[in-house]
Parts: sequence; structure tokens; C-alpha cells
Amino acid sequence: MPVFSKVLVANRGEIAVRIFRTLRELGIGTVAVYSEADRAALHVAAADEAFLVGPGPAAQSYLVQERLLDAARRAGAEAIHPGYGFLAENAQFARAVAAAGLVWIGPPAEAIEVMGSKTAARARMAAAGVPVVPGTTQPVTSAEEVVRLGEELGWPLAIKASAGGGGKGLKVVTGPDEAERALDSAQREGQAYFSDSAVYVERYLEDPRHVEVQVLADSHGNVIHLGERDCTIQRRHQKLVEETPSPAVDDELRARIGEIAVEAARAVGYRSAGTIEGLLSREGEYFFLEMNTRIQVEHTVTEMATGLDLVREQVLIAAGEPLWLRQEDVRLTGHALECRINAEDPANGFLPSPGRVTSYREPAGPGVRVDSGIAAGSEVPGLYDPLVAKLIVQGVDREHARRRMLRALDEFEIGGITTLLGFHRALLEHPCFIDGATCHGIVESQELAEQASELSHRTTGAPASSDGTPLRARRLTIEHEGRRYEVEALVPEPPHAELARRRRARVGGGAQAGAKDAVVTPMQGTVLAVEVAEGDEVEPGQVICIVEAMKMENEITAHRAGVVTELAVEAGQAVGSGQVVCVVVDRS
Repeated sequence: MPVFSKVLVANRGEIAVRIFRTLRELGIGTVAVYSEADRAALHVAAADEAFLVGPGPAAQSYLVQERLLDAARRAGAEAIHPGYGFLAENAQFARAVAAAGLVWIGPPAEAIEVMGSKTAARARMAAAGVPVVPGTTQPVTSAEEVVRLGEELGWPLAIKASAGGGGKGLKVVTGPDEAERALDSAQREGQAYFSDSAVYVERYLEDPRHVEVQVLADSHGNVIHLGERDCTIQRRHQKLVEETPSPAVDDELRARIGEIAVEAARAVGYRSAGTIEGLLSREGEYFFLEMNTRIQVEHTVTEMATGLDLVREQVLIAAGEPLWLRQEDVRLTGHALECRINAEDPANGFLPSPGRVTSYREPAGPGVRVDSGIAAGSEVPGLYDPLVAKLIVQGVDREHARRRMLRALDEFEIGGITTLLGFHRALLEHPCFIDGATCHGIVESQELAEQASELSHRTTGAPASSDGTPLRARRLTIEHEGRRYEVEALVPEPPHAELARRRRARVGGGAQAGAKDAVVTPMQGTVLAVEVAEGDEVEPGQVICIVEAMKMENEITAHRAGVVTELAVEAGQAVGSGQVVCVVVDRS
């Protein structure tokens, strides 16, 4: 008999689809929820039943606890799996689920509470003898405190949202003059993403490796670890590539950090799957960073290397089952890599790239896995995280896995939106990745951006013909003397293409949007803050406003020196791509 009859997944996208697959294998009915923006989303079609959790702002729909619980009641679900993000690490929701007579497929609310507050977690870990990065265990509230800590601990510092995670609410401060802006930004992100503006400060380790340990704990006192994952390669503190085992961890270090992770889990009475995140310094010091009290995006590489299904283990633990394996039973086989396929444009500062997926083809073959939340025809909204799919491979060793990943990336086709497919191909061919280095300074370099653009499936800037007519890339299949060739031809755009561009320009802000004095938004999103006022003088690169798009803050800056006029946005306003923010005119 299945341990539950039905489980509601309080999430969306690829993680919801992935959880549904395990539930089906366990003979459990699947229930999806969806926002107004996700009516046609893949995860909705993948479930046995689906319930709308609108109306209202689509971005907030998955956060309304009462609607989620009502959907579970209407469906007759016995348990709720939160996935990751949204309410996955919300202790209040975990308690509300239990109060409604449902089973929470996750850790105890008390563990979420302690580890969800990074300051409380640091204090608890230090008391348990777990090494932590030097810094505060109490919230920091003023720029003066940040400056004092910089003088005490040394620069640079990291300001972090106490309730944060996934790089949200994390700002690096290199000196006193940056303290106030970084503090404001970290507090704002903490409030926006986690409803908690509290932040703390710790010493920023220069070019460390981000090494985390997967743990499993049941309600019978059993706690084990499943080895480490290396998540060092990041952009704006957002992970891009993960692998196991880490190129920098040997058997002795693996045993040591595994013991640290197990002790950390025991210190908070943990139950379910969880991850102890840590930093490995260049000198070989390992420090506790935080605990993610949920399934991780990158849990897939651990599954590939161990042969375990971590979602299955979560479900069984939540049903009261004891762990069926011991620490000595855990084996890591070969090497696993994961590339996060985000709807972002690496050639344009990794700006979000929402839109409609016009074509879609997944790679296959030995050792290849795809966890995806999209299909041909899917709409990728600008309301949510830009992650649309994950590509995971396993090889006999790291070099075999790298080459297998390159092959799979080459087979992967996503049309209509710009993604990181080309970026990952460029990165995996770079000497820094081949050598297993941290690739510090490479990920966001112009060199890699140019290579990624060349390798991208999508042609973004075709040249014009001799008469000035814009050209468009078109892929053709031809045969010559019985041999097949695939070629890319540059052909003149149809006449209606220019008309369509002009119409978009009018919608996005009219002729003024194309004027050289105008500052425009390069993406659709929501204005979080406006940093200037009408009549202010600005310098090139000065921040005009901050726009949130796909869960990322983007600074819109002045392109020239001058005076701000015609300021057209305010905090909380929704803006479209190409919309005018203000006009910057000569001081004269």
C-alpha cells in the first residue's frame, strides 16, 4: 500500500514535475497548484489534479498559505511537499500544514526556524563546535556597524539576509564607502524575498570553494551524509554548475566535512533531506555557511552518483519510515555534473529572457538526465526564477562527465528564448573548468560572454546586406553528391519584420525610447527603488533605479553625465522591456 493516497506539491516548474515522477512510482496520487500566469504550464498538465491558487498577483499566488491548504483539502490530499523556494523553508507554513491534519514532507518547523535564521544558526553551530566564518551572530542595523566590523575583521565583508538563501540578500562590501548602499540593498532583498529585512555580517572569503554536504535524517535518530557537492561556479552568488565529488576534496576531507554535516543536523534535531553548505578556503579551512532545510536544486547530482532517489527518501521519512541504509552503505560512483539552464542572456549581462518557447528538444543517451519545466509552446513568465531546466550527466570520471555534458548541451535545443546553453558550452571548454579550478573572474568575463554568444542556438545580431536590409539566420539541410550537409544561411528579413520592431518600440515607449538621451529598461519587471529625483545631476554608471526581474535585482544606470528629466517610474511600478525610465540631458 502507498504511504499516502495523494500528495499536493506546493510549487511549480521543473521541481514540481520531478516530485510528481517519484510520487507516481510510489503509487501516490499527484496534486498541482497553479497561478493565473501558469494556467498552461507543464507542471499543471503533469499532475493528476490541479487547482488554481489565484486570483491576485500571480507572483504571490504560491505564497498564500490558506489557498494552498484549501486546495489540499478539496483534493483530499494527505500530505504536502513544498519543493524548494516559495514556502519550502517557512516554519509557519509547516506548522499550518500540521494544524490542518496534513503531513509536512520536510523537516520539523523548529529546525526550519533555527536554521532559517542565519544568525541563530551560526550561534547554534558555534555552540555545537561546528566551525563558522568569523562574523556576527546578531543582526546588524546600521552602516556604521558595518564599517566598524570591516575595520575589525578586515575588508571585504559579506552582508547577508538573516532569512536568505540562494544568493538573495547577499552583498559584498569592499570598503567603507560601499557600506550604506550594500546594507540597504541586502535589507531590501531580505524583505522582498523572505519577508525579513534582518541582516548579519561575516568576513568575505576570497575565492573559496563552495562545498556542501547532503544529509538524510529520520525520526528514529539515524543521520547519514551522502558525500559533498561542489557548487563553486556561480554568477551573482547564484549557482550555475554543480558536481560531485568535488575536485578539491579527498577521502580524508570528505569524511571530516561529512562528520561536521551530521553533527550540524543532529544539533537542530533535523529530519528529512537537508544540505549543510560550507566554504572551503584556499588554505583548506572548512566553515559552516548555512543549512538549507529542503531539497536542493542540485540534489540531482547526488542522485546520479549514489543511485538514490532523495525525494523518495523524503516521502518515506515523512511517513515515519526509518532510513533503510547506513553510512557504510553509501557509495559514490563515477562523477556527476549539473548545468542549470536559465532563461538569461549571458551576452547582455545575464539579463532575464522571458518569452515563448518556440521549439524544444531534449538530449538523451547514456548517463544523461533532464529535469525540465517547459516544452514547445510553453510561456516562460518574467515573474519567477529564470531556471527552466536542469541538465545532468554522469561519467566514469570528471573528464568523461565533462565531455558527455558537452555532447548533451550540443543536442539540447530551446528556441524562442535566450538561455545559458551556449554559456555552459563555452565554460566547460575553458581551461579553468578543465583544470577543476574555481574559475574566479571567468564566469562573468567578456571573453566568456562572447564565446557563449557565438555558441548560442539563437542568432542575436545578424549583419545587414549590401543594400542595408537586415539579415536573419536560417538553418538549411542540403545534399550534394549523396552527402547531407546542414548549413546556416543569412537571408533578408521579410518586410513585416521591421514593421513589427517599430510597433514594439512604440508599445515600449515610443520614439523617445530610441532617443540617445533616454534611459530605458532592458527587461520587463518591477521597480524596487528609484535612486534619483527630477533635476538631479548624474554621472555615467550612476544607478537610476533598481528593477526586479525573474527574482533578480538589476541596476539601471545612467549612460552619460547630465541632469535627470522626465522621470517616469516609481517604486512598485511594473515596467516593460524598452520602457523609458527618464531622460538625461546636458547640464547646460
